[in-house]
Amino acid sequence: MNLLTRLTTPGPKRILALDGGGIKGAMTLGFLKRIEDILRVRHNNGKLLLSDYFDLIGGTSTGSIIAALLAVGKTVEEVQLMYQEMGGEIFDDRIKFNPLGLFAPKFKSKPLKERLEKEFGEMQIDSEKILTGLCIVTKRLDTGGTWPIINHPGAKYFKDNRDILLRDAVRASTAAPSYFEPEKLRVKIDQEGIFVDGGVSSANNPALYMFMMTQLTGFPFHWKSGKENILLVSCGTGASRPRYTADQIDSFLQAKLWAESSIAGMMSDAHTLNQIMLQSISYSPTKIKIDSEIGDMQQDLISKEPLLSYLRYDLKFEDKEIDLYPPIRKIMDDNNVSVTDIRQMDNAKNRMVLARIGVAAAAIKVDALHFDPLFDVNN
Repeated sequence: MNLLTRLTTPGPKRILALDGGGIKGAMTLGFLKRIEDILRVRHNNGKLLLSDYFDLIGGTSTGSIIAALLAVGKTVEEVQLMYQEMGGEIFDDRIKFNPLGLFAPKFKSKPLKERLEKEFGEMQIDSEKILTGLCIVTKRLDTGGTWPIINHPGAKYFKDNRDILLRDAVRASTAAPSYFEPEKLRVKIDQEGIFVDGGVSSANNPALYMFMMTQLTGFPFHWKSGKENILLVSCGTGASRPRYTADQIDSFLQAKLWAESSIAGMMSDAHTLNQIMLQSISYSPTKIKIDSEIGDMQQDLISKEPLLSYLRYDLKFEDKEIDLYPPIRKIMDDNNVSVTDIRQMDNAKNRMVLARIGVAAAAIKVDALHFDPLFDVNN
């Protein structure tokens, strides 16, 4: 079955959305390995790929790297091995001094570009080697718009974007301000755009954005909504809300601290709003407590009927949450790391610990019963 046929044939559709979060993507892979194992048992197929199951895979920033690798047919184990290698390469090459000052890139882009070239070569967005629907979420800096780069042949700008190299699209999605320099992409024959990390938008968690893409007439998918028609699986990189003392806030007169805390706060707010919206329109066995006022929304449905089935897998990088799960606390204690340590998106030394935390969290949170047989492949 070719890609266009797969994306347009009526029937249940499955979406996989992967958050941004730098090296914390190592934890995401723990959830994905558990999901892959469950689906292989379910389908009695030890070689089933996530690209076989999911009709649309997308991600932001580090999630775009994982999404692209899965979409070209990598197993989760292959991605895990590559990710551990790549994390050290990318985040070890720190720029010691930059005359641009506080907001200059911390890391050289060359190691990341070389690794993406190794993995994706000359593959373009329209490559037949991309086995399923793919969405790379970026932010176009020169126009201020959130840009999903998708491989659906019916997309409005597919003819303009089809020859974008996959490696360049992923590099654009990972160009986090103050971490890496922006990426320039040719978006039309006579036009270039400047792109940065898709996380600098409301779509660092791209789940809601990707669901809306399948529903809005401006996009080419036009998938039928309903809890038996769309399954959205969303995997995080460790949630945390910035918290500060009054003394610390007074010190935020220092520009860098103020800017970083403001950006982190806005990203956290956007994630929370996405979660509220998705829990309010879906059937979801994984609903979480939003806050002490809103609760877990078990009784809240703002649409007449659920518009989709929704699964969200993540772990709060906060001591209160970690203490609920002794296996995870033990991993952290054995490796002498704190929640402050694992929140760092650019500390490559944490990648092995994050990987182990992901495996432990997945064993606790991902249940085979969450995956309704209605969404089995070839059902």
